[in-house]
Amino acid sequence: MSNFAFLPSDFRAIVESATKAEGHIMGDPRAACFHARFTLEAIVHWLYRHDAGLRMPYDQSLGALLHDPGFQNLLPEAVFQKARVIQKVGNQAVHSGRRIHQYDALQVVKELHHLCHWLVRTYTPTAAAQETAWSDQRVPKAPAAGEVVPRKELEALEKKLAEQNEAALKQQQERDELDAELQALREQLAEVRAAAQQRPDTHDYSEAETRHYLIDVELQRAGWPLDQTRDREYEVTGMPNAQCVGYADYVLWGDDGKPLAVVEAKKTTVDPQVGQQQAKLYADCLEDMEGQRPIIFYTNGYQTWMWDDTAYPPRRVAGFYKKDELTRLVLRRMQRQTLDVAEVKNAIVERYYAKRAIGSICKQFTDARRKALLVMATGTGKTRVAIALVDVLQRAGWVKRALFLADRVSLVNQACNAFKAHLPESSPVNLV
Repeated sequence: MSNFAFLPSDFRAIVESATKAEGHIMGDPRAACFHARFTLEAIVHWLYRHDAGLRMPYDQSLGALLHDPGFQNLLPEAVFQKARVIQKVGNQAVHSGRRIHQYDALQVVKELHHLCHWLVRTYTPTAAAQETAWSDQRVPKAPAAGEVVPRKELEALEKKLAEQNEAALKQQQERDELDAELQALREQLAEVRAAAQQRPDTHDYSEAETRHYLIDVELQRAGWPLDQTRDREYEVTGMPNAQCVGYADYVLWGDDGKPLAVVEAKKTTVDPQVGQQQAKLYADCLEDMEGQRPIIFYTNGYQTWMWDDTAYPPRRVAGFYKKDELTRLVLRRMQRQTLDVAEVKNAIVERYYAKRAIGSICKQFTDARRKALLVMATGTGKTRVAIALVDVLQRAGWVKRALFLADRVSLVNQACNAFKAHLPESSPVNLV
């Protein structure tokens, strides 16, 4: 019997798709991840149709639906992160040539199982009384040879299913507009959901597994294969404990065998900043052992903080850096020079107030401040100040590229021409 047999008949399409995902785990992990993602899409569409608190946004792609503020508020944080895992690995299965392992498929379908349990428990509480625990014994064995679906065929299947999904969703929306009883049903479901939230949920969502697996996915997405023993639980010496030994959760290595970054992972229920000091101790040990201080990351799987403690205070980041990005940050420590207003080229700016403004910004950056706001009146030379500042930062090795934004196309064109005239070696590219 399938692990998804507990789903009631109201979710027939979800059951069929989830069962397909489960059936491909052993023989075709890539197809399993694809069908898991498609099941997630069906669940999300069901929620947008039936939950009174959700309104379908203009952009109806899965990523937009998942990250709509109303949808994020609807799901508990642990369940929302499971949906993110399913989406990301499902996208990788179809659009990336990276090998999808059997472990990936098993983990993703388990996350889908947890999501389905939450759906049933929240919206059909009478059905949730059934036994819903996951069992590896129920997973079908590997299919016969020749049943593996090539990635190209998955891409074509994704396009076909997306078109079918879009047509079905449109038809459903038309029916919903004509169905006068739908509003009453939504209100009833809202009451059921409110009542469900009052009952304790004893189901094991295996949050720790999700956290670790989510961190793995984020690191692999940034290009870190994590295929060597030294990548995880790396032993460091010199820790301030009785054994003088510690184990860094993740160490990201450069091509020269030196550590580029260390990652400290905490429980999802713990603020990631709790791991800041422990991560720093690991960085101290790695610096003593390998002769290079790594960049520090600490995360709980939901929030990630980065800390280059030789230059800047910690800051929250959207994800992990790639190898070439970390390499550049480490090299910049040794190569960048002091920011000196005396290096400003008179050919670009020569007015005293412009140089004072540039000097003030340079001091902000030197004092480990990453942001500065300069307000100048029209006609006082803002563009030239920006050009001179970019020139100083690039020659001192503080930045490699600079992005200049303006709110009108004419101003962008004007600024691009100014860069070409005053700083031709910067090779400006007009993205408009």
